[in-house]
Amino acid sequence: MRTYEDVEKLNKKRRRMGQMCTIGSLTGILAVTSAVFLLPVIFTFTNSFMSASEIGANYGAVFATTKTGGRVFISETVNLKFIPDLVTFQQYVTVLFRSPAYLFKFWNSVLYVAPIVIFQLFVAALAAYGFSRERSLAKEIIFFGYIILMLMPYQVTLVPNFLVSRFLHIVNTHWAIWLPGIFSPFAVFLLTKFMRRIPSGVLEAARIDGAGEWQIFSQIALPLCKGGLASIAILIFIDYWNMVEQPLVLLENEDMHPLSVFLSKINAGEISLAFAVAVIYMVLPLLIFLYGEEYLVEGITYQGGIKG
Repeated sequence: MRTYEDVEKLNKKRRRMGQMCTIGSLTGILAVTSAVFLLPVIFTFTNSFMSASEIGANYGAVFATTKTGGRVFISETVNLKFIPDLVTFQQYVTVLFRSPAYLFKFWNSVLYVAPIVIFQLFVAALAAYGFSRERSLAKEIIFFGYIILMLMPYQVTLVPNFLVSRFLHIVNTHWAIWLPGIFSPFAVFLLTKFMRRIPSGVLEAARIDGAGEWQIFSQIALPLCKGGLASIAILIFIDYWNMVEQPLVLLENEDMHPLSVFLSKINAGEISLAFAVAVIYMVLPLLIFLYGEEYLVEGITYQGGIKG
């Protein structure tokens, strides 16, 4: 006859087995989901080592156009391949050494994004500190306006941005991209939420000790928001690294377009370079994400009210 201890041990064993099965099932589901999300990246990377003739034979139908420049219905079967028949570095040699225009567009992207990230964080930090200190009705109304602007899709504000840029005579210049990006409300909204979570007693103690507003801002508020600043910087970088509409509307000179615009306008004459250019385009965002992943997670969790 089983004793009470034996029944408890059996129940614990069953619960442990059930937990292990649940964990195993969830792990399998997450592994499959991760593989599905990684397939496009793996597909792009492996296909970047294909020869131009193999790419044309496998995917030429996707980029086929009519004589008038329109797209045609794909009646042929597209051959998706993860392993090239012959590994070659021809695409990278062409992109990096024989076609400097692609590298110029890559550096155009860097030239646009780097100032936007730096100065948007600077402007947002000052504005967020002002919104978080001594809250009043006027500040709340202005902050609500920031939220409304942030919720608007960029396509809604694209025409006003163009009209303002034309009025300022900065169309077809770098400033047409920089100014709207630097004063974007996205970073102000998020950073204000971070700074409002700083205990007011900490700031008041610094004030009692004789610290001025600039000292409180630079030596207390900013260091406490380091995780938030890093996570916001990553999000801003990814957002503007992938911009397409802004340069197409505000920049008439195609030599000033970033690499993201080129990727959206690949035509039949350049499909042999598509995968190599895409890999080069992905390298910098991936490195920044991998380097700042902990800051990004910390910033997101702290924004939600959980500080690990």
